[in-house]
Amino acid sequence: MEKWIKSLKTDTPQEGFELAITLAQKGVEYTQPSLKIRKKLRPKYSKNANSLIAASDVIAMHFQTVAAANNYWNTKAN
Repeated sequence: MEKWIKSLKTDTPQEGFELAITLAQKGVEYTQPSLKIRKKLRPKYSKNANSLIAASDVIAMHFQTVAAANNYWNTKAN
């Protein structure tokens, strides 16, 4: 696969959260490279509360990583 992660640095927490979502999506893509299979499975897991909670957990873990890489967007005034 192509190298797509340039940096974990983002300008805002919103951008960081969006990056966390992308990281989660790419993780699924790397784990199951077949688009055909992913599309076949999506209707089932998209209606399953446990699957959605698990997806949210993965995004949250990625967001923790991105936030730490961005020093939690610390903007202390001097």
